[in-house]
Amino acid sequence: MRKAKVYVDEIFSGVLVEEDDGYYSFTYDENYLKYKDNPVSLTLPVRELSYKSKVLFSFFDGLIPEGWMLNILIKNWKLNPSDRMGLLLACCEDCIGNVKVKKYE
Repeated sequence: MRKAKVYVDEIFSGVLVEEDDGYYSFTYDENYLKYKDNPVSLTLPVRELSYKSKVLFSFFDGLIPEGWMLNILIKNWKLNPSDRMGLLLACCEDCIGNVKVKKYE
């Protein structure tokens, strides 16, 4: 199981988990529930229930670099291009926009 902390505007918003069976879940932090107008994504509105998916949520997948930048990262950091959670954890701590994804430690 791998976990990531997700931040919106530098505020901890929730936890993204890749389960051992390959399923993904995203759960908003209970303290973040008061930020109803500032979701991680419009496709993931703020709510108490966890989101679950067989594939990495498209919003998070969209944070991963593409094209030549992805090729450089894969080559230099020896990353597996089909390991979407691994790419997200390696590349998206400081990405463009107001969302950051950090390893859960």
